Amino acid sequence: MKTILELCLASLVLIFLPLTATSKTSPAKPWRAVHVLSYDTDADLEALGKNLEALAKQGINVVILEVDYNFEFKSHPELRRGKTPITREGARRFAALCKKFGIRLIPQFQSLGHQSWKAETFPLLTVYPQFDLTPGAFPNNEGIYCREWDLMNPEVWRIVFKLMDEIIDAFNADAIHVGMDEVFLLGSEKSPSTKGQNPATLFAKAVNELHGHLVKKRRVEMLIWGDRLIDAAKYDYGEWEAAKNGTAPAIDLIPKDIIICDWHYESRESYPSIPLFIEKGFRVLPTGWKDVDATKAFINYSRTHKSPKMLGYLFTTWSVKKEELVAFPPLVEGLKLLREAGSATTTTR
Repeated sequence: MKTILELCLASLVLIFLPLTATSKTSPAKPWRAVHVLSYDTDADLEALGKNLEALAKQGINVVILEVDYNFEFKSHPELRRGKTPITREGARRFAALCKKFGIRLIPQFQSLGHQSWKAETFPLLTVYPQFDLTPGAFPNNEGIYCREWDLMNPEVWRIVFKLMDEIIDAFNADAIHVGMDEVFLLGSEKSPSTKGQNPATLFAKAVNELHGHLVKKRRVEMLIWGDRLIDAAKYDYGEWEAAKNGTAPAIDLIPKDIIICDWHYESRESYPSIPLFIEKGFRVLPTGWKDVDATKAFINYSRTHKSPKMLGYLFTTWSVKKEELVAFPPLVEGLKLLREAGSATTTTR
């Protein structure tokens, strides 16, 4: 028979459980998110800050800011990129401004893949070449899309987690996007640590390492791009939007509280990865880019899925000039469509 103390404790758990369950969940309103990059200094953030009010008036309530190595790291100053990277003070000022306009700020740190771009290799693998998944291969980055770090090396994670912790703290963030898209080298013949191993198991290991630190330890939400979890043999997306290199089965090997940003940039009659992720138990954030018709098609298709796991919509702005952000046509037209759809839903209730 339960004691009075046990009954009281059980009652307290029931009272506070709803609060703890929702404290890290998404805003009550559907996500109207925009992903931005190349804002790599305090001055860049100040310029972006001047657009926040206009973005908020258009309906944006989430900004995903790609930071990567463009931060004045204290734990590993050797990994700073650029002469004047974002400072902790600059990050705090920008975070405060986002809060002022009701915008949730989510920083991003590209993980595993995208450790280079064209001829430039980014700081982690430049300073610590032994952390390269394919050390010594692809001189001058020729014959490769992007370099990847060695997920089997525990020292990589020790350093990367310190970088992420600094970014999370500086931006007062309750979530972080960790990238994980367009990974192609897992299990490669040129990868001494993963040669011959199952790419899905390897990819899941990397995701789970991140989840263990970010979600379980830091108690923040974790977002990733979804392309490596989609089987290109089953879904007609191609090798960029879906995986032809064996990583897709990782979808069943990673935690379901991860938010999947499902990016597709072309107009289609349907986007079957949306119901795939929902049925697997993930929250999903459909993501488009520069084509207005494709943006409208993706929004309209996403609206047919009424699941609470459908978060909203994310606009990416790759290569968009800073001064053209607010007037970026897919952003303007997409938000207009979302507002109209919201008004119609409200009217019919």
